[in-house]
Amino acid sequence: MLRSCCLRCFGRRNGDGLLWHTDLKPHASGEFSIAVVQANSSLEDQSQVYTSPSATYVGVYDGHGGPEASRFVNSHLFHYLHKFSKEQGGLSTDVIKKAFNATEEDFTRLVKRSLPIKPQIASVGSCCLVGAISDGELYVANLGDSRAVLGRRGFDGEKKLVAERLSTDHNVSSENVRREVEALHPDDLPIVVYCRGVWRIKGIIQVSRSIGDVYLKKPEFHRDPIFQQYGNFVPMKRPLLSAEPSIVTRKLRPQDLFLIFASDGLWEHLSDDAAVQIVSKYPRAGIAKRLVASAIQEAAKKREMRYKDIRKIERGNRRHFHDDITVVVIYLDHPTSSSLPKRGTVGFTTPPVDIYSHNLDEVVENSCDKIFPNEESRARVLY
Repeated sequence: MLRSCCLRCFGRRNGDGLLWHTDLKPHASGEFSIAVVQANSSLEDQSQVYTSPSATYVGVYDGHGGPEASRFVNSHLFHYLHKFSKEQGGLSTDVIKKAFNATEEDFTRLVKRSLPIKPQIASVGSCCLVGAISDGELYVANLGDSRAVLGRRGFDGEKKLVAERLSTDHNVSSENVRREVEALHPDDLPIVVYCRGVWRIKGIIQVSRSIGDVYLKKPEFHRDPIFQQYGNFVPMKRPLLSAEPSIVTRKLRPQDLFLIFASDGLWEHLSDDAAVQIVSKYPRAGIAKRLVASAIQEAAKKREMRYKDIRKIERGNRRHFHDDITVVVIYLDHPTSSSLPKRGTVGFTTPPVDIYSHNLDEVVENSCDKIFPNEESRARVLY
């Protein structure tokens, strides 16, 4: 009762109770900005940024079917990256593949344990986008259709500012991905079906790679009588989805200005070039929030609405207008050794597991401070 009263009396601090952001923080190679907006009833996007004097890790995990898989990846993947990096003497493509595989295996074991009490967990999955900068080397690994885009100065014959896509969208809306999936299932056609206005594998899912979605990878799950009470039987001769990431590595160059890591909620409304132009034109502080706002503005235009109208729509219903959106912008300053000490601390930034609940709790706490100035008077009401 008090929570809803506080919301009515004092409103939302930033004008959007489903938005969370950090304007600017340091990392070893520059600065970064992060923002998340929630559209689903439960936030399905999860993300994290790890910084140290020698490395920067970025993770964007776009869940589907529920938040369990993306939350699991958020809690486990970086642990394995650190573990295997230490064991193998540094970061490498092999380390990244092992970390993805270990996370997938752990989640599969969780699904197996949880199936009797929560059969729907077998149909929960997550896209997984990871960026890592270590010793001047950039690694980008991806499952699904979250995307990493580099903003850099153009070379001779190019534009002054170039948007270079670093990740591969594993989504069967792409003809190349459809062909890849069909080539893996020559005796199980049609494997990709056009339904409800989009291409889907077996008419079910658009992404071809993910963490989770266990019932589409392991026949023993979708044949399980417990799961069949929840979901439909899906005939398959081999796993329909893969957890093998696409990995790109490259040396960072002086022309490289910044990186944008984002879930597909951003890219549904902004092109690579549009996002890069926005980052290049506006101040650093709050740039991730600006990208989120630009995407929502585009979503509003498509419905002949205003941004402030969409901002008033509650979670769940808001998913009809845009998806959860996560954006991380990493600036690449190529610092000299003299500038490193101020950026030499270890840090870990991760948004709240659920933006709505987090912001509501903040509103209640701040409102209680205004209404009940001391702990004793507050306790009488709350308890």
